[in-house]
Amino acid sequence: MKKRTMFLIAAFCMSVVAASFAADNNLGTWKMNESESKIHAGVAKNTMVVYTAEGGSYKCVMDGVDGAGSPTHNEWTGKFDGKDYAIAGDPAADARAIQMIDARHYKLSNKKGAKATFTGTIEFSADGKTRTLTTHSTDASGKKITGIAVYDKQ
Repeated sequence: MKKRTMFLIAAFCMSVVAASFAADNNLGTWKMNESESKIHAGVAKNTMVVYTAEGGSYKCVMDGVDGAGSPTHNEWTGKFDGKDYAIAGDPAADARAIQMIDARHYKLSNKKGAKATFTGTIEFSADGKTRTLTTHSTDASGKKITGIAVYDKQ
């Protein structure tokens, strides 16, 4: 009887953990839908974004191109708690903070030192198949710019 009870408790716990990750819209591979996106010419863009669960955190691997069209790669591991976590491989930022507002809405900021280099929001479609990243930043001449990157789940 004790073995059966322990087995049922363990099975229940594993199913709860699996269900919580399965319901997370972030997890998976996201490919930029260039025809739906509105990115200014000469601005870097991430064309592929992959989120995986890593312990109690998330790992985000981003590949894309810089403003001149050269390949880029950067990585971020952190939680969606609004705190800064280090970014590796991004010359424009050394930290990123993402805060979950609700299951479909997040806000984020990238920083270089203590200064924000861009802020933005992430919104997932109701069916979880589309991710829209809206960013606000300032270009080299001081002009404020907004970019919209639409990603399709792969």
